[in-house]
Amino acid sequence: MTVDYSYKLRRKLRKITVLDRYILKQVIEVFLMGVFVFTSIIFASDTFITLIKQISMFGIPFHVAFLMIILNLPSVVVMTIPMGVLLSTVMTLNKLSLDSEITVLRACGIGINRIAKPIFIFATVMCICSFVINETIVPVATKYSKDLALWSLSQKNVPDGKENFVFKETGENGVLRRLFYVGNCKDKILYNITVLDTSKEDTIQVLQANTGKTTPAGWDFYKGAVYTIGDKGNVLNTTLFETSNVKFGLDLSRQLNKNLAKEMNFSKLLKYIAKGLHNFDQEDRNRIIIELYDKLALPITTIVLVLVGVPLAITPPRVRYNRGFLFSIFIIFTYYLIRALSISFGEAGAISPILAAWMPNIVLTILGAIMYYKKVYTI
Repeated sequence: MTVDYSYKLRRKLRKITVLDRYILKQVIEVFLMGVFVFTSIIFASDTFITLIKQISMFGIPFHVAFLMIILNLPSVVVMTIPMGVLLSTVMTLNKLSLDSEITVLRACGIGINRIAKPIFIFATVMCICSFVINETIVPVATKYSKDLALWSLSQKNVPDGKENFVFKETGENGVLRRLFYVGNCKDKILYNITVLDTSKEDTIQVLQANTGKTTPAGWDFYKGAVYTIGDKGNVLNTTLFETSNVKFGLDLSRQLNKNLAKEMNFSKLLKYIAKGLHNFDQEDRNRIIIELYDKLALPITTIVLVLVGVPLAITPPRVRYNRGFLFSIFIIFTYYLIRALSISFGEAGAISPILAAWMPNIVLTILGAIMYYKKVYTI
């Protein structure tokens, strides 16, 4: 016996009423616009600033830095999906309210619950999509972005045409490990190079070379000398060389630990935590556990924001202007303020990591439930 799936699909589509299609059409249109706008704002305000810093401070090639930015796009989209759903909810219902369409629907016996039903279904679908993206695409993209960063920073590329270029490498607690000076860079060739290396105990090494270049295998130096200086300032050894290759590598262990949780999906991170976090300090352990529960809490935020947005979007009849956008910005600001505070408290150990991850959703769910009840059942 064969099953006619197309027939079942047609039956399900018939159950979507004209009202549902009418509301969903407007919600989806505003949602797509909202995701695009919020993603562009985050990219313009934060991501491209990071791109410029990476190019100017570390000499990362533009095409590599730009590819790193693109790889961060999925994680940004996961953050902007709840914003876009909230904006579409508030803008759509506020417009229906201003046009007295909600008043007409309620006069026909269609309540707020029925009007909001397709919006909650859409929010649930977006919640699932956000979770899937965060579980499948984001970890892979984050891993590739980190590998690109390691490859570029390990070479310590110097921007072509840059003069008197100075940068440093620091270890734990900001202690200076190496200081680099390049007189100028032309056609990928470095001139007048000086490297001050304090990474070894009780000695300081000073490397000077006429020319050099960066390669994946390290730095190649030509016609230079290495001076080894003791802790009392005396020169212990002097070595002259025609060519020399030195492998400089940044100590990025702490920075890599910060992105470790983003490189795993929920199940892998859960297994990783179960094995123990003995190599991390308490703050890093708290942060990784917060990241674990945030992989669930962030997608759920999509539904929570709709619960808050629906009652705020129903405008009283005497109000004759659209307040939807202002309401959306206020709710988003409130959510991320609570989120930032709770995560900070969670990393510091003031509250449990689980509570830190779920605190914004708990606060907004309680607030939204009270507002929704008053709007739907008492007015």
